[in-house]
Amino acid sequence: MHTLRAVAGRLAEGKTGSRNLVEQCLDKIADPDGEGSRAFIAVDAAGARAQADAADKLRAAGIVLSPLAGIPVSVKDLFDVRGQVTRAGSKVLDNAPPAQSDAAAVKRLRQAGLVIMGRTNMTEFAYSGLGLNPHYGTPINPFDRKTGRIPGGSSCGAAVSVTDGMALAAVGTDTGGSCRIPAALCGLTGFKPTAARVPMAGALPLSPTLDSIGPLAPSVACCAAMDAVLSGGGEPVVPKPARQLRIGVLKNYVMDGVDAVVARRYEAALSALSAVGVAVSDMQLADLDSLPELNARGGIVAAEAYALHRSRLAQRLDLYDPRVSARIMKGADQSTADYLDLLVARRNMMARAAGVTDALDAVVFPTTPVIAPPLAQLEDDANYARLNSNLLRNPTVANFLDRCAVSIPIAGGGAPVGLMMMGHHGKDRELFSAGLTVESIVAAGP
Repeated sequence: MHTLRAVAGRLAEGKTGSRNLVEQCLDKIADPDGEGSRAFIAVDAAGARAQADAADKLRAAGIVLSPLAGIPVSVKDLFDVRGQVTRAGSKVLDNAPPAQSDAAAVKRLRQAGLVIMGRTNMTEFAYSGLGLNPHYGTPINPFDRKTGRIPGGSSCGAAVSVTDGMALAAVGTDTGGSCRIPAALCGLTGFKPTAARVPMAGALPLSPTLDSIGPLAPSVACCAAMDAVLSGGGEPVVPKPARQLRIGVLKNYVMDGVDAVVARRYEAALSALSAVGVAVSDMQLADLDSLPELNARGGIVAAEAYALHRSRLAQRLDLYDPRVSARIMKGADQSTADYLDLLVARRNMMARAAGVTDALDAVVFPTTPVIAPPLAQLEDDANYARLNSNLLRNPTVANFLDRCAVSIPIAGGGAPVGLMMMGHHGKDRELFSAGLTVESIVAAGP
């Protein structure tokens, strides 16, 4: 993997062209021994070539639309792209008409001159953290492909498209960790913005209260550059001096069941931060211990997903992934009062957490408590449910509190492990500044 800055530099110096980059990505996608057929639901080779040729012509004329102009990226199958069907990783929407216009995020990619390679695979309707898809296949995690491990989800194809050089960055969505889980399990950086930062128009919703749009990319700087495009701007990001960083180490809720590999690498990362003068202090957010009870009936996601899907479920239930439809149907058991109570509980928890963390630059904890499990472990429905809940538990904290969060790969070799940095509501660029510093200390960078 190459950072976007490095590739942009090669484009600026004339050492490569956008069309050349696109052809390299298409070759990777078409490799019969690769994951292209599972990472992508649809590849727009003709469109990507045309976009690349246009970018090269503009550059030759001295017109560069943005620092990322000409760089190939992938987009999750949740986003409307004009003239294409938005299937959301499902067979339920096979008969949907092609989109009449681009999603807001896709428009911003085009305005910045990025090249869209195609639509990446995902858990059906984005409703799982594991990344399995029985309709289009499951792309295999780049780590230990011999065993065959899950990529994480729901933005599974997004992650594998980047790790395998089929795109240089990817755009996904994150309702409960769907950018950060696959990033952590596949050795990438994944970013979840404050929810309102990137407009959701033209992206098929799962839970409008919790949905957000973010990038998966090789580094924090790559994610910051993509975020600037997706959010419509953003001040330049520079690393914050290590001795000025104040990091809270969350001790409750997120540390249960952490496996030995994750624990060892996570503790080593914390030690490395302390060794260079980062102020690292233990802390608790006691409210988080109530989340299992609050979400026992499926929580906000199930309530809102059921409202969105109930008509389709009545008409085309047989086409759904049964593991996804079962989770959506939990929303049918919630009353309006239950749902409103959840929203009040969330609002109160957000206010209390803000008071506890106000003096900190970020709160840290493992992105996922375990490394990527083998696909074979998920054939049993009980194991599927248990591992799905386990992988989602930590990332959902940032969604419930409506905070920005970035997962950074921790150095150490072997299975990828992610360090979660959770920032403050609306302070996304400040989190990137802190993340650049932390990444330089702990990360297995590209």
